[in-house]
Amino acid sequence: MSDESRPILRLQPGHDKRASTGHPWVYSNEIAMDTAAKALTPGTLVHLQTANGKSLGVATFNPHTLIAARVLSRDPATRIDRDFFATKLERAVAWRQKLYEAPYYRAIHAEADGIPGVVVDRFGDVLSCQLNTAGMALLENEFLEACQQVFSPRAIMLHNDTAARALEGLPTENRVAVGEITGPIEIIENGARFLIDPVGGQKTGWFYDHRENRLLASRFAKGGRVLDLYCFAGGFSITAARAGAAQVLAIDSSEPALKLAREAAKLNDVESAIRFAHGDVFGELARMHQQGERFDLVIVDPPAFARTKKDLGPALRGYRKLARLSAGLVAKGGAMLIASCSHQVEPDAFAEVVRRGMQDAERQGRILASTGAAPDHPVHPFLPESAYLKAEMMVLD
Repeated sequence: MSDESRPILRLQPGHDKRASTGHPWVYSNEIAMDTAAKALTPGTLVHLQTANGKSLGVATFNPHTLIAARVLSRDPATRIDRDFFATKLERAVAWRQKLYEAPYYRAIHAEADGIPGVVVDRFGDVLSCQLNTAGMALLENEFLEACQQVFSPRAIMLHNDTAARALEGLPTENRVAVGEITGPIEIIENGARFLIDPVGGQKTGWFYDHRENRLLASRFAKGGRVLDLYCFAGGFSITAARAGAAQVLAIDSSEPALKLAREAAKLNDVESAIRFAHGDVFGELARMHQQGERFDLVIVDPPAFARTKKDLGPALRGYRKLARLSAGLVAKGGAMLIASCSHQVEPDAFAEVVRRGMQDAERQGRILASTGAAPDHPVHPFLPESAYLKAEMMVLD
């Protein structure tokens, strides 16, 4: 569709304030959802306008979702093609290269990098992408061409298995879209070597968001016993062992992730310091309490407990229980890092349930840092909910 022939999508009178001031989303109840609008193919590029015809830019549109329009450009004449995406990618990478010398980082973080619904993690010469909207599904070819132009990767993985795609009416899939991936690949983070599975692993295959948190926690590891709960592929465990931990116990319920972690421990010459164990975290916590175990550093990085708003109540209770059980295993004067990646859980609510969990465990302490995701996961100023990761680093009496 040419720029001139894009259908016009108008907002209802008095419902354009958010979009006019820079918010990248338009909700369905803000749109004049007439018969023509309802008939548009999900993902169609539209010329977004106020009720009186003032242009708000070009956006992708899905008539069947709550977030109905996602703005790509404030200039309605902008061509949304390979060159458009290449420019976005080049700008995003330019400032990340000031932060990271090696090509291992999140290259695109959705709206914050100007490409709504898209995540790209860069693993050297392999890209792992998520295209989470109907609009980007229709623009897949142009986007992949731009990725090839900017990065010249040997392979591009589409990890399109997110819940967001179901909301957009899209099928879930995992496929190698460009090149070939025949097995685990090696990445470098904080000077350590890790193995990831961009095809079968969780999310894109790695969690760059905890890069700085892993370093922070490792400062409390030297000479001590460390417990790493939900260890995944060994990010916290191996970083702690490299920092001089005497002994690390790392627990996860995914045997494939543990296999990668064990191999990575060998790559970093710390396999003798780490024991990776397959198990249910809550069950293992109960067992360790019965045995009177104590650790100098406890790291708690669970998967999202609240994926939807209806999960919020049970999630908060789960985090409180996890904080109680984990705090009870910290030696006097030891440290704990506890995190939540549930965007439904607001920072104040998370801090409160962690405090209550410590109170339940009859522990006192002090918060050294309240942190979030690494800087390659920028936050859009109009989308505070995109600051999904919360972590508290504390020392307990």
